[in-house]
Amino acid sequence: MCYTIHQWMSYARKSKRSKENSCGCRNIFDVAGKERRQAELRMKSEQPDLWNNPNEATAVLRELEAIDRELSSFGILSNALHEVSELSKLDGLSEDEMRGLEDEYARIGHEADSWEFRALLSGPYDTKSAILSIHAGAGGVDAQDWAEMLLRMYLRYAEGMGYRTRVLEESRGTEAGIKSVTFEIAGGYAYGYLKAEAGVHRLVRLSPFGANQLRQTSFALVEVLPEIDNADAVAIKPDDLRIDTYRASGAGGQHVNKTESAVRVTHLPTGLVGSSQNERSQLQNKEQAMKVLTAKLLAKKLEDEEKERQEIKGEHKSAEWGNQIRSYVLHPYTMVKDHRTKEETSNTEKVLGGDIQFFIESYLRAYARTNTDNKR
Repeated sequence: MCYTIHQWMSYARKSKRSKENSCGCRNIFDVAGKERRQAELRMKSEQPDLWNNPNEATAVLRELEAIDRELSSFGILSNALHEVSELSKLDGLSEDEMRGLEDEYARIGHEADSWEFRALLSGPYDTKSAILSIHAGAGGVDAQDWAEMLLRMYLRYAEGMGYRTRVLEESRGTEAGIKSVTFEIAGGYAYGYLKAEAGVHRLVRLSPFGANQLRQTSFALVEVLPEIDNADAVAIKPDDLRIDTYRASGAGGQHVNKTESAVRVTHLPTGLVGSSQNERSQLQNKEQAMKVLTAKLLAKKLEDEEKERQEIKGEHKSAEWGNQIRSYVLHPYTMVKDHRTKEETSNTEKVLGGDIQFFIESYLRAYARTNTDNKR
């Protein structure tokens, strides 16, 4: 979305000039709804018994902070558009002043575009943090190396977005790479964005592990779940759980590797498992394992409801030929192509360095259009 000054002037002048509605693009952000939720959270945050449940208290304060930040940012955008639209009505502006207004309108236009895109993330869990798992698929050691390359890509993406990351469990390959890894990406809308990455990712390259350096095709499966702050979202009976402790493996300090601090929690009725090994204490690992298990149980619950199946996890597909959502080709040419949107680029180095937001936005916009068409 890119507007000229005249388009923005026309757009702005159609809007009301009151302080409460000074931005013609307020329809892209539910200010009233956010303010109601802000008031609810502030009331909760002021309750004297809030910290009786530390997890719930943390969730409340985290959501309140995010809404405060959103409302403040949108207020600044709204005021900027109002001020510039008023200035544009003045007579006798010089060419430099007009160019300055055009630059400011362009800046506001780009920012409004990002807010409009954010409005697409309106699912019940889109504002949540994400739990992301990567599993090496067909391709042997090359696939395990590919899984580690994807881990590095997502960690760099998260860093660029200002998200916090924490590895919960990791199973290293015997020769190189990783067999599987589960990690948390904490921050507003992390799940809303990263749900676009769920599926099989395919790599084509010259294998660095064979003496003949033949071209090798490898696969890895990416699963994305929302982090659920409220365990009540899924009913879990204590009798349905089996809790195992074991000695953590892989990188870590003396305490991590020499005590049975790692925890695996199995939900017996479904066979779903949540595990964590990277925290120092068994209690901390149990909390993280339960967080992963709760997210998996929620995903299964919603998958059972076919209507919401795609919104939470996407189709579960085996990591092999014919199921990939995106291909990364490093030989004999360079290209990354998303097979769902046909979006592609030849700058593979940039993509593997974490620059994947344009793939994510392209998919989410296409997904939103498809849903809109289906509802008609």
